[in-house]
Amino acid sequence: MPVADSSKSAEPRAGGFSIGKVAGEESNCPSAAAGQEIAITWLKALTLALAKSETAAISNLFLKEGYWRDHLALTWDLRTFAGPARVAGGLKEASKQRRMTGFQVQDAGSKLFAHKTRGKTIETFFTFETDIARCRGHLRLILAADGGGEWRAWTFFTSMEELKGFEEQAGVRRPGKLHRTGVQSSADLDHHKQATVVDSAHSTALDPQVLVIGAGHAGLAIAARLAALDVNTLVVDREARIGDNWRNRYQSLLLHNQIAANHLPYLPFPSTWPSYLSKEHMAEWLVAYAAILGLKVWTSTTILHADYDQDARGWTVQLSQPDGTVKTLHPRHLVQATGIFGSQNRPIIAGADQFDGQLIYASDYKGGNEAEGRRVLVVGTGSSGHDVAQDLCNAGAEVTMLQRSSTCVVSVDPGAARAYSIYSDDGLPIADADFVTNSFPFPLVAELHKDMTKRIAEMDRDLLQGLRAAGFALDFGEDESGFLMKYHRYGGGYYINVGCSELIIAGKIKIKHGAEIERLNGKTVVFTDGTSLDVDMVIIAAGYANMSESIGALLGDEVAERVGPVWGLDPEGEVRAMWRRTGQPGFWLMGGSLQQCRPYSKYLALQIKAAEVGLI
Repeated sequence: MPVADSSKSAEPRAGGFSIGKVAGEESNCPSAAAGQEIAITWLKALTLALAKSETAAISNLFLKEGYWRDHLALTWDLRTFAGPARVAGGLKEASKQRRMTGFQVQDAGSKLFAHKTRGKTIETFFTFETDIARCRGHLRLILAADGGGEWRAWTFFTSMEELKGFEEQAGVRRPGKLHRTGVQSSADLDHHKQATVVDSAHSTALDPQVLVIGAGHAGLAIAARLAALDVNTLVVDREARIGDNWRNRYQSLLLHNQIAANHLPYLPFPSTWPSYLSKEHMAEWLVAYAAILGLKVWTSTTILHADYDQDARGWTVQLSQPDGTVKTLHPRHLVQATGIFGSQNRPIIAGADQFDGQLIYASDYKGGNEAEGRRVLVVGTGSSGHDVAQDLCNAGAEVTMLQRSSTCVVSVDPGAARAYSIYSDDGLPIADADFVTNSFPFPLVAELHKDMTKRIAEMDRDLLQGLRAAGFALDFGEDESGFLMKYHRYGGGYYINVGCSELIIAGKIKIKHGAEIERLNGKTVVFTDGTSLDVDMVIIAAGYANMSESIGALLGDEVAERVGPVWGLDPEGEVRAMWRRTGQPGFWLMGGSLQQCRPYSKYLALQIKAAEVGLI
């Protein structure tokens, strides 16, 4: 949920990040050293108030619009507490189980600036410990406007970074030792062999602790994190090759945000690769990623049946093998990493059986190489609809898009790039950029994005005016918070323009608005407003069902009901069901963008490891 702004008017960045600065006010801020002392004083005051369990004292440390967000450190969950009363109550309750000790403000992490609407601001990274974990935090202090000269917290973010005694085998803790006296032990050699071979031969092995369903970027990211925590993990995928979920899509597909935001854990993309990756880049990188990190992946494998045994606290899973045989495994954890949606919506269209042309769903669309001269109706104006329409138009088809509801459109650059500007090749380390991004609770992100959306719309003025003139209906979300909040809330309803909007403005792609399809007949589409259109092809890009549908198809309706709705925001403003414990024991969901999967795969892996060693 990036909220950074890369415009020069937003610097200097606070903690490597800024959401605005009033020019010429730097001298009104305290010095960096003084700011660090203020942050230390605030943390000491919080520690004392928690030790004494003084609700009023805790509350007084936060602005009335202040937040505490926790990622596992104190609550073993992803939680957001809004307002001093809820923050104080949440911190008091959590500190009964997990006491914070050893606060250390990071010298290089304290930054000061004048926020354009909030005034004098201090941001700092800090570290602390609990009885079971080493943790990190981010504090954002504002000089309160209600008098008294008190610095109060706008945002307070606490995050579990590693479990004591169960740290990642990475970096300074990487496995093995170089140049022991004598030859390496057979255990070291066996570990090396296991960790560098992708298990595509479906060899018999001990039951994995974790079975991951889906070998896309989400499935491989969580498998990599679990491997670093020494958790035996197997990934299965129904496709014939790793990367086929990208490889088999239409040829013109590119990622819509820049490469700097999209690296996977432990292994960044090469610095010589282009800013916007193609589907071929993604497909082949996933193959290499699994091989280099030694992830165990079975392809051409489907789940036939899965049952959870409450007494044994584990699953019995039957897998269909490429040779037609069935293998039964007994993992303790099942992670579904098949995306954030269920299957594509396939509305029933009257007369479809009488349609003489092609009726295709966007998820089945492979490209428009043979579309020259064909008349095509694309139903839907989200990202998929735009991409399909652009691909077909460039292939020479006569394309009309049926817009059933308004859509948020933003330019890829400078518009969408503004929202991800905290990620850059010459900026913050990516782990720090992730950390600062996640320090903002979603309710606050929505508020901040209202201003950002206005500024992006101003930059995109010509683009948006051209679309309106072409009959395209626009919106900026129900609260004017723009495309990213639409993504977090609904997973769709927006388009990052990579060329289709210019085709619409130029009249090369026509827009039909304000009607639905009433029926199909021969090669004619009849609309509910009484008009009609002769076409050779209809492509349905009508969005996707909730992921609970795919959970039900895989594991049964009872499991789907226990898990409940997936994606969107819960009452606290956290993403529902994803990356955290669900209503079904032993079942987890992993998904989202590359930028989300990188940090949240760590949080999910920590929870699974903690369950394996008896901490939760």
